[in-house]
Amino acid sequence: QVQLVESGGGLVQPGGSLRLSCAVFSGLTSDYYNIAWFRQAPGKEREGVSCDSSSDGRTYFADSVKGRFTISRDNTKNTVYLQMNSLKSEDTTVYYCAAVARVGRRGCTIKGYEYDYWGQGTQVTVSS
Repeated sequence: QVQLVESGGGLVQPGGSLRLSCAVFSGLTSDYYNIAWFRQAPGKEREGVSCDSSSDGRTYFADSVKGRFTISRDNTKNTVYLQMNSLKSEDTTVYYCAAVARVGRRGCTIKGYEYDYWGQGTQVTVSS
């Protein structure tokens, strides 16, 4: 059983920053999993934002957030972070983290069907 809990969402002005956290609760430590962040607005398709590969440290970012978002992890805390800078109104939506066991995988992907475990989401609102 793997449980993911996101936190850190909230209201921020355009140009501001937020750091989202994804806490991994599992019988195994977070370094066993590749972790990704997705977002989905009502009525829109889910969008992959970023991922972090535990096996080789590779990361990936969607073009829409490249240069503004970074992803990192602290396996001692079983937590993965999404640092979001220079936020725009179009970043407003619910953000979800997802996990998949890293065994047999190289790199990571932001394709949702690749992930087995999902959090409940945290709302990010960028508005003045």
